Amino acid sequence: MTQHFGDQLESFRRQLVAMGADVERQIRLAIEAVVDADAEKARQVIAGDAAIDQREVKNEEDGILLLATQQPVAVDLRLIVAALRINSDLERIADHAVNIAECAERMSTKRPFKPWVDIPMMADVARGMLKDSLDAFVRRDTALALEVCRRDDILDEKNKGLIRELLTYMAENPSLISYCIEIMSVSKNLERVGDLATNICEGTIYFVQGRVIKHALGPKHAERVQ
Repeated sequence: MTQHFGDQLESFRRQLVAMGADVERQIRLAIEAVVDADAEKARQVIAGDAAIDQREVKNEEDGILLLATQQPVAVDLRLIVAALRINSDLERIADHAVNIAECAERMSTKRPFKPWVDIPMMADVARGMLKDSLDAFVRRDTALALEVCRRDDILDEKNKGLIRELLTYMAENPSLISYCIEIMSVSKNLERVGDLATNICEGTIYFVQGRVIKHALGPKHAERVQ
């Protein structure tokens, strides 16, 4: 590997990590917008999505250019392939942040009918998974990547439990239906963030070890990443 290619590869990796930091911020602001009923923060998230989209396009172009002009092999090839997948996953996470922000904007004029407990807890898990998935990629830490994958079950169970609870509220008080549907949407989007953080970890394990583990994680994960 030439020094020039090494510099290009490192620059490409840094671009991806910077995008990850922006996506983490989007998720944090979106949840703050929900809990604080802050329509202005929600609008910041929605407006910020265009910059994430631009980053994704540039990263994809740069990654394809490296593949086409440098013809990498072995671990360098796997790094670029994994990074391109992670790039797409990060853009999709940012889209989920926008979905959450749009819910927050619609709910901002209404008082919550129950204390915010489950959503902030789910957000903490999802944000932790995202942060650790990016740390695992940067540090080539496959043990951390596997640990993040296992955490996804927490979000799945919390999402199911919250939906069951909200369905009970909706049956007992039909006036809460529209508000409960918004909360369900926030919960589902957070659950999807966890899925995509797991995707990132699977990409890291492929990059570092050359192993494809999506089928080893069970039927849900195999269906999600196909």
